[in-house]
Amino acid sequence: MTAKWIKILVLLLLVPFAKVSATHIVGGEVTYKYMGELSANRSLYEITLIIYEDCKNGQADAIEADNPAFISIYSLKPPISYPPYILDTTLFFTSSVNVPANFTNACVSNIPDVCLLKKTFVRQYALPHDDSGYIIAYQRCCRNGQIANIVDPGNQGATYFSIIPPRRLANNNNSAVFTNFPPQIICVNNPLYYDNSATDSDGDSLTYEFCSASEGVFDFGGQTVVKPYAGPPPYPDAQYITPPYSAATPFTGGPSIQIDPHTGIITGTPNRIGRYLVTVCCHEWRNGVLINTTKREFQFVVTDCSKVVVASIPQYSTDVNTYIVECDSFTVNFVNTSKGGFAYHWDFGVPVITSDTSDDFQPSYTYTDTGVYTVKLVVNPGSTCPDSISRFVKVFPKFHAAFSDSGLQCPDLPIYFKDRSETTIKPITSWSWNLGDGTFTNVQDPVHTYSAGGTYNVTLISQNIKNCIDTFVSQVVIDNFKPNAGKDTIIVKGETIYFNATGGSSFLWSPATYLSNPNIPDPIGYYPDTGVINYTVTVKSASGCTGADTIKVWVVNQAAFFMPTAFTPNGDGLNDVFRPVVVGYKSIRSFRIYNRWGQVVYASDNITDGWDGTYNHKHADMGTYFWQINYTDRFGKESYLKGDLTLVR
Repeated sequence: MTAKWIKILVLLLLVPFAKVSATHIVGGEVTYKYMGELSANRSLYEITLIIYEDCKNGQADAIEADNPAFISIYSLKPPISYPPYILDTTLFFTSSVNVPANFTNACVSNIPDVCLLKKTFVRQYALPHDDSGYIIAYQRCCRNGQIANIVDPGNQGATYFSIIPPRRLANNNNSAVFTNFPPQIICVNNPLYYDNSATDSDGDSLTYEFCSASEGVFDFGGQTVVKPYAGPPPYPDAQYITPPYSAATPFTGGPSIQIDPHTGIITGTPNRIGRYLVTVCCHEWRNGVLINTTKREFQFVVTDCSKVVVASIPQYSTDVNTYIVECDSFTVNFVNTSKGGFAYHWDFGVPVITSDTSDDFQPSYTYTDTGVYTVKLVVNPGSTCPDSISRFVKVFPKFHAAFSDSGLQCPDLPIYFKDRSETTIKPITSWSWNLGDGTFTNVQDPVHTYSAGGTYNVTLISQNIKNCIDTFVSQVVIDNFKPNAGKDTIIVKGETIYFNATGGSSFLWSPATYLSNPNIPDPIGYYPDTGVINYTVTVKSASGCTGADTIKVWVVNQAAFFMPTAFTPNGDGLNDVFRPVVVGYKSIRSFRIYNRWGQVVYASDNITDGWDGTYNHKHADMGTYFWQINYTDRFGKESYLKGDLTLVR
């Protein structure tokens, strides 16, 4: 550490220490202006520090002690450490302004008592040319203690900074400068429209975002100094109370609070009373490269201010501060949700002309070209209590979602969907499909297979680059196609059977052995000899679906009854019913089952029926039962059979 730096540090330590309760810092920003080259290796910069102070709740002695202000200028060549690159960094006080509340008693019935003081400090510095660039930083303790969205605000300091980029990136750069005062009072549940934009004398591209506030209390030997030299970066982020707050969501709203990244306009409708710390980062871009970020920190006071007149245009788009994205027509129908008004004036935002206005409450306007227009509504214009609001209207007709489908509409076959959406403004950027059977996809042209027949409502939501969104719904009818050859059959040699295939409009049996006609659904089969034949029927539906099913014909030498010796009616779907398998008999006259006491537990005269193991609607006991069948054979002779079976669970 140089002798000069030691001397300055000793002088600083003689400054009285701040009490933690000395909370008054509301916000601030650091900017700079390039003033020209002094020599081949030195340039002159004018540094401006603006700080905002709470002159109502902040301590008077702390506010008084803000003059003069001290900054630190560090070279960004690593490692960045003490001492600062420039030591004599006292900024001179140039002005102090009470920021107006911008409300009148005629328009707000209960204006909160606020006081905001803006102090400006300016000084010029000759800085050697540095290929790493510089950071200009100001630190102060402490913030206003009433802040609702960060932890322990009254004991936290603040850091405001700006960066002079390396000369290889941006020679002779000027920082962006914010245009408007931050607002003091915001009415809860009323639309907010605040222009937080900046200007850049170099013509650099500017983008905006909500970002984290930077903490910054420099500690000398465990003591917090009232006006310390700012320490070197990096600077820690403020700790937000989460949920619901964060750097990107400094306070809540419905619609949510947001900042347009291109214009810096802050919009939304705050829905919670309180004092909120808000930080905006303004990024400077040159030739596609980020060269500087200037942070602006301020506070919004959201109060139930009983605003008498509120200009309000609803926001029907998810785009920042956008009333509507009109994609069907050049005509826009406006909705007015203002309150307290007796007169209205609309300006529809068409450049150059002045005839694009209306004094109707809810007018319509037809634009002559596509584009983004800033529409302004003034409520009670020219009165002592007006209000106004501006929103974007984006006109990009036409955009229509549509799709077609192709392929055989059969179960388990692919259906090919083709996006047919049309847009004047290209390209289409997203597709959201609901294929109607619980399947969702975001590809442009999906291919999907339905496992079962039925009618499916398919929905496509598509969107183009201008955020035009449209929905198209169409039905896809899948053929309820189920080829069925019938049940396996056992017959006696010399008999015939009648086939009955279903499920389509054309049929082909293979092999054609013993069949009267293999090309019909119900051929007759005559079997002169014993054996087993497996038939396959190929079925085709009217819509072109093709499938197959099989049936087995077992030809035996003589008529017979096949009776199981046991069954297990336990509901598992296997062997749950006791029934005879009858081959070559004309009919059953009666089929009865008895328990060991001779009681009839089951009776039927239907050859296809069977016993499910219940008696008097209850599960029958396990054990041995007896059966008897009275039958008529194919020659008309009556006879009977009997036997026993075992019920097992």
